[in-house]
Amino acid sequence: MAEISETMSTESSTFDTETMRDTKPGLKRLILTLTVFISFLSGLPWLLKSVEIYRSPLPFSDIDSLSNEIDKSPLLFPCKFNVLLVNFDHISLDAKKLGFLVENHMSHFSSSSSSLCGTCGDNFTVSVSFDGFDRNVMNDDDEVFDEFLRNVLGKGSREYSVVVVDHGEGDRDRVKVKSVVGKYRHGWIVGRFVEMDLVAEMVAEIFVKVFVSGGKDEEGSVDGEFMPVGADGRIVLSFNLLNADPRDWIYDWDFKEVDEKLLAPILEALSPIANISVESQVLYHAPKSSYSYWDAEQDSHIFSTKDLPFFVNSNEWHLDTSIAAGGRSKILQFVVYIPSANECPLRLQFPNGELSVTNGFISPTWGGVVVLNPSKCLENANDVHPLRRKISPQIFEVFMGQLRQLFGLKSSGFYKGASGITILLDSERGFTEWELDALARQHACYNLRQCGTTLGSLSRLVQSLPRMIIKDEIGKQVKFSLEAAKLAQKNASQGIYDASAVSSRHARSLAEDAFFHPSVMSVSYYSFEHMFAVYSPFFLPLSLHVILAVVREIKRYKQESRKYAAWKAVARQHSD
Repeated sequence: MAEISETMSTESSTFDTETMRDTKPGLKRLILTLTVFISFLSGLPWLLKSVEIYRSPLPFSDIDSLSNEIDKSPLLFPCKFNVLLVNFDHISLDAKKLGFLVENHMSHFSSSSSSLCGTCGDNFTVSVSFDGFDRNVMNDDDEVFDEFLRNVLGKGSREYSVVVVDHGEGDRDRVKVKSVVGKYRHGWIVGRFVEMDLVAEMVAEIFVKVFVSGGKDEEGSVDGEFMPVGADGRIVLSFNLLNADPRDWIYDWDFKEVDEKLLAPILEALSPIANISVESQVLYHAPKSSYSYWDAEQDSHIFSTKDLPFFVNSNEWHLDTSIAAGGRSKILQFVVYIPSANECPLRLQFPNGELSVTNGFISPTWGGVVVLNPSKCLENANDVHPLRRKISPQIFEVFMGQLRQLFGLKSSGFYKGASGITILLDSERGFTEWELDALARQHACYNLRQCGTTLGSLSRLVQSLPRMIIKDEIGKQVKFSLEAAKLAQKNASQGIYDASAVSSRHARSLAEDAFFHPSVMSVSYYSFEHMFAVYSPFFLPLSLHVILAVVREIKRYKQESRKYAAWKAVARQHSD
């Protein structure tokens, strides 16, 4: 008994509460702390899922393929040309040789063009044939002969034809050569011909410079970038009648009649190129902002071309009232300005001193202005009651000429080329068939280039910002844009100009919609640093407390385990 008490007294004397413990440390606190930590870790996937960026898959390879194809190879259209020789029985002529001469001259004219995109390039065929018809038909005017050739060559033909008519030896008095291009897809050259090289040159120039290029001048032609078509393929024609001072006279118009009879055929003709809508308004108390001076010799108030940039009064002319022209549509303003009695008649004078016949001018990509002077305005200036009149619909013919100029076409009825002057007949629709073909080819080319550029920019933007949201709507727009672009290229390869223009317009519009989608613009700079800055004030303090509690508890458990191990070692030593 004495020995047991001595042993217990010895153990109690060697037991240190700071470094030893005689019970095994419990796991409850450690398990509870690890459970909280594991629960926190298991919630991280749900947290990351909640801030995950949804990205609809985009066909990056197809976009790059389209962009490279458009950049490397210009869009060329196949063209078929036909030369019809009439009354050439007295000349020994080889059709193949003439066709070869025409092709050589066409290659020369094509090489001088600044851009091949939207043209035929070398993708054309020339056929030569002989025919004959009654010479009495040539005695009719050009309009009648144009309809006659349309019936002979076939209505709706996609082939461009030039009819060369030789007068023969008997017509000594008709030596002068006459060149005319009709309002369809054909033209004719009438004269006395001896050298076939001259015939080939004239025919080739009509084919390349008129039918393919639209009769545009090489210098000063309107580029596709400045064409009055919006990025969504829409144009709004806004017609405005401005009365400078209604106390002198008040002018109005019957716009509904003008829209139905004059504008509707023009809009239908331009429908493959753009979706066009029309609106109108009449404004009062709308003076111009430029000055004019009285010219006694002209008996008129004169404003010169130097005053044109200041003519439009943006403060008083409230023109931009269109609701339909939202987004990226293009608005073309056409203004009829009725001057007040103090500046009537008001006429536009050119730098050479001549007065403008139409008394109007255009502003590229903005629209056009026509100054309409009331008849006998000097006599009616002092009337007590203002005159109420309606303007003639003929003023809209001037607007149609301005619209042609805005599209880069000629307003004059002739083309002056290297081989002479060619008469260009007008169409009732404002645009001839060969002009519409040239516009369709040019717009198809420009729209495809813009589509490739926009989709390429979107592709690079999406790949550079991994946290950008790409909705399914954007993916569908990109997909449909690529399909429309491929359809436009297919139609172009088959020579279907209007269908190619429509498809290219849809491709560009869809590409623009995808690039300027609101969801893209709102999070285009949403980076990981931004997410960390937003969520760290909420989760960083909590995560730090949980991690520190786990570290502390593990450290405490290891320390208590060492104390228990030390006590067991001392107890084993004393028992031995």
